[in-house]
Amino acid sequence: MTSADPNPLTTHVLNTGDGVPAAKMDVSLHRLDSTLMIWNMLSVGTTNEDGRCSGLVSREAFSPGMYKLRFETGSYWENMGQNSFYPYVEVVFTITETEQRFHLPLLMSRFSYSTYRGS
Repeated sequence: MTSADPNPLTTHVLNTGDGVPAAKMDVSLHRLDSTLMIWNMLSVGTTNEDGRCSGLVSREAFSPGMYKLRFETGSYWENMGQNSFYPYVEVVFTITETEQRFHLPLLMSRFSYSTYRGS
């Protein structure tokens, strides 16, 4: 991966309960202000038909620090006509080497979720 890549951070959401991508889910990216200890929203996006969301941060705006991705899982399930236990999922992670590419998948059902650092 070169530093010219405009998408240093991507995500992919899979509805494992139904075995399909989680399309049309709202996602937001936040960065922790370590001085004030508050989260600042950097961007918002929506997963595409394949459950993917990229373009949340540019290479130039991607700096070392603590970030979180917030997935609006409750709204997603409500739009599917179903209930869920988790109204949202937040995945907090630390970035130290901004020249790398980071992929954070979310695997979810109505009553569980898991995540990992992908490639």
